[in-house]
Amino acid sequence: MTQIKDSSLQLYLDTLASKNATPGGGSASALMGAQSAALTSMVCNLTIGKPNYAEVEQDMKDLLNQSEILREQLTAMIKADVDIFNALMATYALPKDTDEQKTARSAAIQHTLKEATIVPLACANACAKAIALSKIAAQKGNTAVISDAGVAVMSGYAGLKSAALNVYILSLIHI
Repeated sequence: MTQIKDSSLQLYLDTLASKNATPGGGSASALMGAQSAALTSMVCNLTIGKPNYAEVEQDMKDLLNQSEILREQLTAMIKADVDIFNALMATYALPKDTDEQKTARSAAIQHTLKEATIVPLACANACAKAIALSKIAAQKGNTAVISDAGVAVMSGYAGLKSAALNVYILSLIHI
């Protein structure tokens, strides 16, 4: 299957809207964070090389590098979220006919639930970094695109809150 990051936006949205369980909210959280980082990169790219911003040129180049690394990390989390969700669903499909199977299944589910918090926790952390980077972009970047830095903040915040919600919900699941 083609990775979500390699599909068209329309295909991604159609799949998100479908009755398929993945991609879901976790992938959407990572995408919101990746959008935040991408918008910060845009502000950097529209600042670098401008004579009025020569004094922050190196700062913006460094910021661009950081935001691009972060964008790649968040983009990878889209697939990571799908993968861990699929692993969780596989544990729910384990046999439960005998007491031994029920015990093994329950242990596997609990283990996978704990593992399933890793991706959204990492996503929330990455989104917090994206917010911090967008603040620098707003402070030092080209003022003609300051609204894009603002949208970067809002995208990062939405990703952070959404990822945190996923962690919270996973913590409530008891078998």
